[in-house]
Amino acid sequence: MELRHLRYFVTVAETGNISKAAQKLFIAQPPLSAQIKQLEEEIGVPLLVRLARGVTLTPAGQSFLSDAKAILARSQDAGTRARQLHELQTHTLRLGLMPSSTQSLLPGLLRALGAEKLNIDLQIREISPSTVQLQALRNAEIDLGVIRLGVEDTPPEARASIDDPYCLAINANHPLARSRGPLDLSKAAHEHFVGFTSHHQSDYFDQAMALCVEAGFRPEIKHSAGQFAGVLAMVASSLGVAIVPASCFEVGHKAIVQRKLIGSRYRSKLLLISQENGSPHLEKMVTIAHDQLEALSQRIQLALDKS
Repeated sequence: MELRHLRYFVTVAETGNISKAAQKLFIAQPPLSAQIKQLEEEIGVPLLVRLARGVTLTPAGQSFLSDAKAILARSQDAGTRARQLHELQTHTLRLGLMPSSTQSLLPGLLRALGAEKLNIDLQIREISPSTVQLQALRNAEIDLGVIRLGVEDTPPEARASIDDPYCLAINANHPLARSRGPLDLSKAAHEHFVGFTSHHQSDYFDQAMALCVEAGFRPEIKHSAGQFAGVLAMVASSLGVAIVPASCFEVGHKAIVQRKLIGSRYRSKLLLISQENGSPHLEKMVTIAHDQLEALSQRIQLALDKS
């Protein structure tokens, strides 16, 4: 006996007519009659009295109808409860971030996620360089991430991207800070530079060196730090200038001025990457992250227009 047999019987009993029941169930009359007959044979008693213009229930059929309705109702409730429980379950998503996006992107991402009231347990890892994070995604160690793209080809896992151009961070009292607008990096050739520790942030170290070489000089890196906060703090203390992505200025630093660099073939982009595994929670998270990237892009452009 299957649930469909119960549904067939209940429909026949409620309509009082096998032909009308067949129309309601979108099946042909002969198969429906055969299914009801099979049900009666399995139970071992007649459930219906066949009349010239319909059917009526036998006493056994009346009793069976009550039980059949209860069973169908409970089966529907069981499915509803299972779906509700599934929706209430917390789904874990693992997010990889570049060091700069931890400050520029993460706060807005968490606010947006909280506003959606999704049952997502977000586990965050700061992973750099970008090649390591991309490999972590391909190894299924993270579900989505944010990486920085330089001259490499866009990976197939990219879901969205924004421009995050490199700028020169300058102490507000430095002569190079007196002018506004884009800056040719060659004008900083004789400055002391604050660099990134190469083994900590190889993405930024390599890109900064490439930009300087392209501008015709090798920078004198007199000081270095492993994180953006340390680099910017040294610039604010007049220890030198630094090449950093525009998004790093999101944190705000009154002692520092940013100047966008011009005349370079190098482009810096922030990429949202993820696997497409069909998970609705992952897709929702990708949508939220995409929106936050677009919001960051607008803030970056507004800040550059003012610099």
